[in-house]
Amino acid sequence: MESPNMTLRDVPSEDRPRERMMLYGAQALSNAELLAILLRTGTYQESAVHVAQRLLLECGGLRMLTDMSMEQLTEIKGIGEAKALQIQAGIELGRRLARSTMNETVTIRSPQDVAALLMEDLRYLQKEHFVCLFLNTKNHVIGQETLSMGSLNASIVHPREVFRAAIKRSSASIVCAHNHPSGDPTPSPEDVEITKRLVQAGEIIGIDVLDHIVIGDKRYVSLKELGFM
Repeated sequence: MESPNMTLRDVPSEDRPRERMMLYGAQALSNAELLAILLRTGTYQESAVHVAQRLLLECGGLRMLTDMSMEQLTEIKGIGEAKALQIQAGIELGRRLARSTMNETVTIRSPQDVAALLMEDLRYLQKEHFVCLFLNTKNHVIGQETLSMGSLNASIVHPREVFRAAIKRSSASIVCAHNHPSGDPTPSPEDVEITKRLVQAGEIIGIDVLDHIVIGDKRYVSLKELGFM
């Protein structure tokens, strides 16, 4: 590891992240080295690798880096607006790549399908987002919409808004989902109550509510599987 006072040009070429990536591939690089490639340059006192190492240390690791706002990033020495934007762009590309492995026509057959579709969108969010997937008669996803943000309660998630959006898309059925920013997907009493209200409204309107999925950090819970609907 280079000295804090060593710039990147002082580091042997075989230890520079770009050269190492060309020689050995991206998988051989550490998180700090990959981040240094995004940063491109360091400061007068520090190489890009050292800035990246310090950034990961100060934010608490790669997982926490995804939660950092522009303001939080730029508070760290050596990270200006341009570097903060480069970091956030890299994180967003990673999220989009994770989603792009899916077929263009997504079919919902199980709670796992819902989690696979929405996990990367929802697991990092700082507030609760209530999302609806709109399905046709073959259970193909024909639309997706975030209908509310904030703690779930009856005033925020109203059946009227949910089914208005479903009717607009001529949906045969819907699947509801929301995230728990804590990372724990255990349903709250409010989650259960809202689910029951939506199911009842769907029965009257003629649009089935197939499931309600609660997304945590790499974990999810199906209220249908738990017997709440």
